[in-house]
Amino acid sequence: MRAVIYSETGPSSVLRVVDRPVPEPGEGEVRVRVVRAGVNPTDWKFRAGGMGPLAFDEVSPGQDAAGVVDAVGAGVTGLAVGDRVWTYLTQYGRRYGSATEYTVVPARLAVPLPEGASFDLGASLGVPAVTAHRLLTSGPVARLSPGALEGRPILVHGGAGAVGNAAIQLATWAGATVIATISSPEKAELARAAGAAHTVDYTTGDPRADILALAPDGVDQIVEVAPARNTELDREVAALGATIGVYANNSGDEMTLSVRATFSKNLRYQFVLLYTVAPGLLAAAAEDLTAAIADGGFRVGDERGLPLHRFPLEDTAAAHDAVEGGAIGKVLIDVAAG
Repeated sequence: MRAVIYSETGPSSVLRVVDRPVPEPGEGEVRVRVVRAGVNPTDWKFRAGGMGPLAFDEVSPGQDAAGVVDAVGAGVTGLAVGDRVWTYLTQYGRRYGSATEYTVVPARLAVPLPEGASFDLGASLGVPAVTAHRLLTSGPVARLSPGALEGRPILVHGGAGAVGNAAIQLATWAGATVIATISSPEKAELARAAGAAHTVDYTTGDPRADILALAPDGVDQIVEVAPARNTELDREVAALGATIGVYANNSGDEMTLSVRATFSKNLRYQFVLLYTVAPGLLAAAAEDLTAAIADGGFRVGDERGLPLHRFPLEDTAAAHDAVEGGAIGKVLIDVAAG
């Protein structure tokens, strides 16, 4: 099989295409013939060495994939050869990720792709969508479904990013009124396409006043990508008892909280790193995402504010560069036809 691998950390030039034996699934595992792979910021950060040393002598990157089950290990139930699936945490703790023609994962990480859902959609789920689900369910609502967030004002920072887009789509599907922060008219259009009821440009005017004009009693939940920059803003626009979910460190690695001002509002902070989220919470996210997809509540492409950027497998380095360079939308790798 063809696989993109790297055996040392560094720039995207360390990636190369090689031939490797097709892996065999062990007990409780399935092998997936990858059709499409998603690329996330953590992929290039791991490759660049920013997330620690390599755990194997060579690594094929990529946490997200969509494809077809083509072999099933002993003890696997609920999945069969020929099933269309999407996978998440594909490479975490393993040698081969999604940038390879075949990958093996525990069966619990391979989720049936609903009828009519494309491989593009499947490969766009994983890290961004499961992260978004955890951010939205770390407060008083533990599961998402139509009406679960009915009438709740929710603030999504970075509404044009992949996680922001997923959070907007899921929150809107669950009935929330979403306010998204953006930095340009073009990004405002993307956030509105995802379902945001309102957008606020944080680079102009007074974002605090603009948000409170839309949600006078404050927002119930905040999806936060830049906590170092937004700590004071979040506190000021949060409703009593609000939850602030943090999933990235854009704008800095340190955040400072005013203890009295924060606990006077009974605020809750939930930090989310997908790789260490409890298995039960991951399974719940997969179930709710499947329901949203089947219900038409989650899609990808220009019409949902998530433009797709496609690269062939041999250009995986360019795909990594695109994500590192801040490509707006979702970067995908075409591994096979489909």
